[in-house]
Amino acid sequence: MKLQGKVAVITGAASGMGLAMAQRFAAEGASVVAGDWNGERLETAVASIKASGGEIVGAQGNIADQATAEGLIELAIKTYGGLHVLCNNAGIMDYMQGTGEVENDIWQKVMQVNLEGPMFTSRKAVQHMLANGGGSIINVASTAGLHGGAAGTAYTVSKHGVVGLTRSTAWMYAKKGIRCNAICAGATKTNIGETMPRERLDMVGAQRAGEFGALVPAYLEAYDIAALALFLASDESRYINGAIIPADGGWDAA
Repeated sequence: MKLQGKVAVITGAASGMGLAMAQRFAAEGASVVAGDWNGERLETAVASIKASGGEIVGAQGNIADQATAEGLIELAIKTYGGLHVLCNNAGIMDYMQGTGEVENDIWQKVMQVNLEGPMFTSRKAVQHMLANGGGSIINVASTAGLHGGAAGTAYTVSKHGVVGLTRSTAWMYAKKGIRCNAICAGATKTNIGETMPRERLDMVGAQRAGEFGALVPAYLEAYDIAALALFLASDESRYINGAIIPADGGWDAA
């Protein structure tokens, strides 16, 4: 098993890519702390993984809240005695608004969930990893972290921020045994669209983003992203650090 004896924290773990990661990590021997803000889905996910023989605990809450984010790291240490892997996967979409149209509430909400949450968990994780021999941090960014046309301004800026967070973390702690890499997921079948209410969708911005979206060569399944995350979490990738990896079927090559 690739993660035998490892402890992993995964955010946004009740559905989509996060759930696929939790399932795969547990199957590979990891003890998993699963965080999500949807309590009902989280309860179902935890029960399913336990029924399959996996070791997992769930924690419901909003990753944008600093205490909640740091609490996931603390729960891993308290429950399983340490932390080896952190997957910052939780994220929400914006309303496809451009810079001239973006409203304060969605700007702040997207930044808090997509960027501040990963910073809070990463900061706490790094402090533990520095004292305990290192570890692997995996940030789920997006094609929007590499390009300007995939979404609105808020989401695009937040995911560019995640790429910056990844590179800074990787460089700062490369000699301390801590690795940090980012997966720039392309068009992947998840339920992130639920965070983008139609009544507030900017149709002009959505149409403009759709021009870039028309170039999508393939739609990935959640388990495709989970497979890459597993590799980055495992010792097989021990010298991969600071990598910003497109997982998009070739979209980034356009």
